[in-house]
Amino acid sequence: MVKVYIENYGCARNRADGEIMAALLHLAGHEIVYDLDESEIVIVNSCAVKDPTERKIARRIRELLDEGKKVIVTGCLPHVNPEVIDERVSAVLGVKSIDRIVQAVEYAIRGEKLISVPDWRKRNLDKLDLPRLSLRTVYFIVPIAEGCLNACTYCATRFARGVLKSYSPEKIVEWVKWAIKQGYKEIWLSAEDTGCYGFDIGTNLAKLLDEITAIEGEFRIRVGMMNPNHVIKFLDELIEAYQDDKVYKFLHLPVQSGDNEILRRMGRNYTVEEFEEIVNAFRKKFPDLNLHTDIIVGFPGESEEAFQKSVELIKRIKPDKVNVSRYSPRPGTIAAKWKQLPGWLIKERSRLLHRLRLQISYEINQKYIGRKMEVLIHGEGKKGNVDAVTMNYKHIILPKGEKGKFEVAKVKNATSTYLLGEIVT
Repeated sequence: MVKVYIENYGCARNRADGEIMAALLHLAGHEIVYDLDESEIVIVNSCAVKDPTERKIARRIRELLDEGKKVIVTGCLPHVNPEVIDERVSAVLGVKSIDRIVQAVEYAIRGEKLISVPDWRKRNLDKLDLPRLSLRTVYFIVPIAEGCLNACTYCATRFARGVLKSYSPEKIVEWVKWAIKQGYKEIWLSAEDTGCYGFDIGTNLAKLLDEITAIEGEFRIRVGMMNPNHVIKFLDELIEAYQDDKVYKFLHLPVQSGDNEILRRMGRNYTVEEFEEIVNAFRKKFPDLNLHTDIIVGFPGESEEAFQKSVELIKRIKPDKVNVSRYSPRPGTIAAKWKQLPGWLIKERSRLLHRLRLQISYEINQKYIGRKMEVLIHGEGKKGNVDAVTMNYKHIILPKGEKGKFEVAKVKNATSTYLLGEIVT
């Protein structure tokens, strides 16, 4: 038996993979520890979506090795840029090989090295067949698919996750039922792109939501990111499914650019007009919709005019949150071969858009002051306060509250990133 510490980076999908590895190791008799100093082996469950993230993780791997830890690297980095992984690591596992984590640890104990990074085409792994070990007590992540149907010219994640493989609705529903029986109050439906769920098996996200909301119990569903080109195909059906009280009125719909030519170069397969059509349709039905979107600034070929179109789009649709990313070329992608914009210009555009998004978020959140809203208590937050979420997934800070309880809170104040309030029931 050895003591293993797991560091998860990146998306909710990756965190679910980390919980699978934790469960497999626990069942094999190893101890999962939550203090790095106690560990003998560290699993770095990596992300490689952006160049800064990659550099951060590569640096972290070196630090752990220099401290004398045995390190196993999993996640997307082994697929995207294995060259940056320090040769001293004890094992390297791809996203389709996490079921070999016990073997990797046993190799590491013996001083041997296991490398298993198969191409996604050559190894199929249904992760809903694997156990989970989660420390969280309020929300539970349920992967609904792996891979996607897009071919974005800037994305390297697809080299790791591959083409869409949707998990069966029956297995997903069983995991949701299990989580509710365990006392979880919030279910995260997670995938690289929830919008194309089921397209490969003759169903879709709306039908899945209908099946999950039919499950008895008091719980809420948080739907993960979905791309516009898929949502537009079953928009009315999806909006109808969202009307159920169990579904958070939260929509993460990345647009990436306000310029159609840049979207074409990105390989995004939708137009700005289609993106706005989806937003308008959702807002018409759900006035309190919490809209998150993503913008990439500095993509190759982005002129000043194209950037200004992104700025105008954000001013026009006023999202609750904009995730602003500075474009960075990823190995093996088409866009990495194109002429790159200067770093200073990308940084300048990023700062401008970030200031705009904070201003818009602040104005939106101020309108919540004085309102009474149902909230779900997540648990302890920073500085002794309590973190909770509203039914449209706005984070609200409360002075007190019992984890896992639904309460009514009154909003007393607001910042650009969260609300502040107190329980009134």
